[in-house]
Amino acid sequence: MIQTQRFPPWLRKRYPATGQEKAVEAPLSTGADTVCRGARCPNRAECYANGQAAFLILGPSCTRHCGFCAVSRDKPASVDPTEAEKVAEAARQLQLTHIVVTSVTRDDLTNGGAEQFANVIHTLRHRLPETSVEVLTPDFQGKQEAWDIVLRAMPDVFNHNIETVPSLYTEVRPEADYQRSLALLRYAAQRGKLHVKSGLMLGLGEDMEEVKQVARDLREAGVTMITVGQYLCPRNGEQLPVKRFIPPEEFELLKDYLAQLGFSSVACHPFARSSYQATITAKEIHHV
Repeated sequence: MIQTQRFPPWLRKRYPATGQEKAVEAPLSTGADTVCRGARCPNRAECYANGQAAFLILGPSCTRHCGFCAVSRDKPASVDPTEAEKVAEAARQLQLTHIVVTSVTRDDLTNGGAEQFANVIHTLRHRLPETSVEVLTPDFQGKQEAWDIVLRAMPDVFNHNIETVPSLYTEVRPEADYQRSLALLRYAAQRGKLHVKSGLMLGLGEDMEEVKQVARDLREAGVTMITVGQYLCPRNGEQLPVKRFIPPEEFELLKDYLAQLGFSSVACHPFARSSYQATITAKEIHHV
């Protein structure tokens, strides 16, 4: 029997029924998918109500077994050669001014699907030249060739999530490596002419001093944009349980600390996610 955890008051919010959710779902009939649905994001209703969505490429199934993620782990599908056009058409219909593109991790592919990221970026540049593009990528198993494929396509924002503190990687990200993720972010920052972003979750059993050390590591690596939010166990109950619900005042204190470290963009609150309110963040980056 699945055990559910009762949310504290600050994690309960309701959204008015605007009808915009259906308006967002309609363009997705082009065949484009979103991480909003696949990862069961708690902000989906709000983002859809605001006409925002984050696209998920390379299929719905992941080859890794992260302890926090609700994305399917079924056998990965073949790469869709028309996927870039589907994403571009959905983004055009949604009239997006900032597009977030992420993927499942595809360790079964030679370059982890880096070519597909590049194809999507190039297609969006051609079809929607006035729209900024943000990618949220896996680590591509540390392959510099794959990193170069994505970075040469010149996204406006390069995002790779560090997710949690090093001491929890064995449990939370068993097939990932903390130093490898830092190396990818550092490599992206050294390329210049793009904004480098990362994010992590709280509530999995980390110590706040560990979180601050991760933040310092990210700044040292050249990351300028950061998101920190509350981990919430997906409703299917197969993922790691929440160890602690961090109160808003602790998020505020951490937000002040992150600003002092010199991050140019900080989203630090219980509902913060990598692509949550990314359009607002996109407006900020043009002034950095």
